[in-house]
Parts: sequence; structure tokens; C-alpha cells
Amino acid sequence: MRYPSSNKIYHKPISHANRGMNLEALINETNKYYIENNLVYITKKPTPIGIVSVSDDEKKMITKAFFKEPSTLDYSGVYKGRYIEFDAKETNSTTSFPISNILGHQIDYIKKLINHQAIVFLIIKIKNEFYVIDGKYLINYINTSSKKSIPYKTIIKNGYKIDSDGLIKVNYLPIIDKLIGGLHEKV
Repeated sequence: MRYPSSNKIYHKPISHANRGMNLEALINETNKYYIENNLVYITKKPTPIGIVSVSDDEKKMITKAFFKEPSTLDYSGVYKGRYIEFDAKETNSTTSFPISNILGHQIDYIKKLINHQAIVFLIIKIKNEFYVIDGKYLINYINTSSKKSIPYKTIIKNGYKIDSDGLIKVNYLPIIDKLIGGLHEKV
């Protein structure tokens, strides 16, 4: 698919870890559990696409489409009266998370959300582990570091590892409680 005013085609890599489920599928499953148990209301935002052509067969598959506008972050919702947005990012690297995985317009969008007191973060999958990186920390890192990636050791030190209890695949809710409570000593 293409972003507006761009000839670049963006493909989202698919990880075959966790029994073939990629990070977004795991988060979607987690969110479904959260909503069904009235814990939080967070959903995946649809990608704004324009359909150019559809197949002629009975399946009516989209054969050509374009992005109507650049996407913002993947998920949004409300928890304990606070607006939340976050994005899911995966990397095959075992040593660092490339900042280039976050598009420039997403970085600007994260800054705007922070300015309006939203809870904003990334959920990063690296080395088959899941971490929350607070948006405030992320922006500070980007503004103060000359590195083009966040080293794995930095993610461990400054991020929040997400535990899975089997039932909840990517249990990020306890970390949101820390972010809301202002308990982010790491940031």
C-alpha cells in the first residue's frame, strides 16, 4: 500500500513466533479479553484506505488500494478516565530496536498526545519478549541521543517488561496503572 504523496510501498513484517500469531494479533486477543471483562476499552483503529479495484470473483478481494492519509498509532481507548493510544512494533533484531520503525509523522503525533496529557506508549516485541516504552521516554531518547536505534539493554533498563499469564497474552494493563500513577521512575 502507498501513503499519500509517496511512491514508497510499506509492508508490515509478519513474525511466526507465538504459534504463528504476530504482535498485533496477540494484542487484539488481549484487548478482547479486557473488553469482555470490562477492564478497559481499547480497540485497534482501522487503517484509512481508499479502494481502487476489487477482484471479479465471488470473494471480492481488494486488489489495489492506497492509504488515504498516514496512519497515526494502532490502538486507542479509555482507561480510568484517561485517553490512551499506543502502537505495536516488532523487530527481528536481537540487539536493538530501530527508531526508523517509527515513522516521522508518528513521532510528531506522539508529541501532540503527550502535550494533551494522554497516556501514549509503544509495545515492542524484541527477542520474543514484550516491553512498554513510555512515549515521554521515547521522545526524550530521540531528542537527546544520536543513535539510530534503542539498544536492547536500554529497553530492559528503561522499559517495562510485559508478563503473560497464559490467559492474557500481552498483559499491558498493570503497566498502564504505573504510567497513570506517575510511578515511572525509569522515565
